[in-house]
Amino acid sequence: MPSFLEISSDKLARMVGTPNAPVIVDVRSEEDFARDPRLVPGSIRKSHSDVTEWAGGFAGPVVVVCQAGGKLSHGVAAHIRHAGTAAEVLEGGFEAWTGAGGAAVPAGRLPPRDGQGRTVWVTRARPKIDRIACPWLIRRFVDPQAVFLFVPTSDVSPVADRFGAVPFDVEDVFWSHRGEFCTFDVMVEEFGLASEPLSRLATIVRGADTARPELAPEVAGLLAASLGLSRMFVDDLRQLDAGMLLYDAFYRWCRDATDETHNWPSPKKGG
Repeated sequence: MPSFLEISSDKLARMVGTPNAPVIVDVRSEEDFARDPRLVPGSIRKSHSDVTEWAGGFAGPVVVVCQAGGKLSHGVAAHIRHAGTAAEVLEGGFEAWTGAGGAAVPAGRLPPRDGQGRTVWVTRARPKIDRIACPWLIRRFVDPQAVFLFVPTSDVSPVADRFGAVPFDVEDVFWSHRGEFCTFDVMVEEFGLASEPLSRLATIVRGADTARPELAPEVAGLLAASLGLSRMFVDDLRQLDAGMLLYDAFYRWCRDATDETHNWPSPKKGG
C-alpha cells in the first residue's frame, strides 16, 4: 500500500497515455540508468544533483521515478513540492514498474532534444490518418512536449537536415511503413509500447491507413472521422489538436470499453 506521498505502478499505468497523465521525471543515477536504459512512457530524464535549478519548472502534478522508490525520488519530490507543484514518488521505483510488466521505452530510440528539451519531428503536410495517429502516440507515450512540423513532401528531408527534425511517414526513412505495417505499427513496436489496447488500436489505424476495412469493424469509423477532420481544418496543427481528442477516445475504447454496448431506450424500472 503506497503512502500518501507515493503512487502505485497500477495507478500510474491507468494514467499513462491519457490527457490527465502527470509529468513523469526519471532521476535514476547514471549507473542505474546504464544498467537498464529504458524509461517509463512519457518520462523526461533529470539529475537529482541540480534539482534546485529545475524543481519549479512544472505546470502540473509530477511523479518522480528512481531505481527503487527511495531517497533520490523522495528528495526530488520534496523539492518539487517546495517549489509549489504537487509531486508523488512511484512506489518501488523503476524496478517495481518493470516488475509489474509496465511498458518501457528504450532511450536509444528517442531522438535528440532541442534547446527546450523537446523532440522535433517532420512529415508531409495535410495529414489524414498515420500522420495524426503517430503524433498522438508520441505525445501520449513518448514525449508530451514533442514538436511536429508539417511541410510539403519535397521539403521533408531538407527540413529534417536543416532543423534537426526526425522525418516520419515518408519513403526511405526509419519511421515509416514496413511491409503491411504502417508507421503507427512501427512506432508501437520500436518504442516498446506493445499492449493489448495499443495493438487493437494499431489494427484499426492500419486498416484505415492502408484501405483494408476488413481488419476491424471500427476501421470505417476512424477513416470517416479522419477524412472529416481533414476537411474541417486548413491548419494542420489545429487538425492535430482535434485529432488528439479523436485518438484519446479510440484508445480509451480499446482499453476500457470494447465489451460495452448501448441500448435505447433504457429498461424501465421494475420492467
